[in-house]
Amino acid sequence: MQPWSGNKKKYGCGISLALRSKLQVMKRGFFLISFVSLGLICLAQKSDPGVSIPDPNKKIQVVETACGQCQFKLAGKGCDLAVRFDGKSYFVDGTDIDSHGDAHAKDGFCNAVRKAEVQGEVVNDRFKVGYFKLVKQENKNDKATTQKN
Repeated sequence: MQPWSGNKKKYGCGISLALRSKLQVMKRGFFLISFVSLGLICLAQKSDPGVSIPDPNKKIQVVETACGQCQFKLAGKGCDLAVRFDGKSYFVDGTDIDSHGDAHAKDGFCNAVRKAEVQGEVVNDRFKVGYFKLVKQENKNDKATTQKN
């Protein structure tokens, strides 16, 4: 005797109406939980809305930025974002190294010094950032192509 065969009326491929409705409820529950989980994962992504909008009343500076320990040889543990201007390097408060891509990628902060537009001030030998935006790098292949033509 099959588990779905009983005194209940059979529909379709031998599954009883009661079992079929339980399966539909389970499917709906699964999809509901999946969509809610996906939504929560999307909302959990890190963003720095406070450093993405410049203050029109403050001057924007273009500075060098990189990993303080790997590129600027600042003392510290791990990898932390730093800026350098006027020949002096400062760790950054207000945004972090992981908010701007993979620090250990070929063009990441641990392997390359990049340019950034910033607004902020030095407080207690640290740069308190109010605005931070990486400047797009020039592609070396584009330059070579332009020079050949």
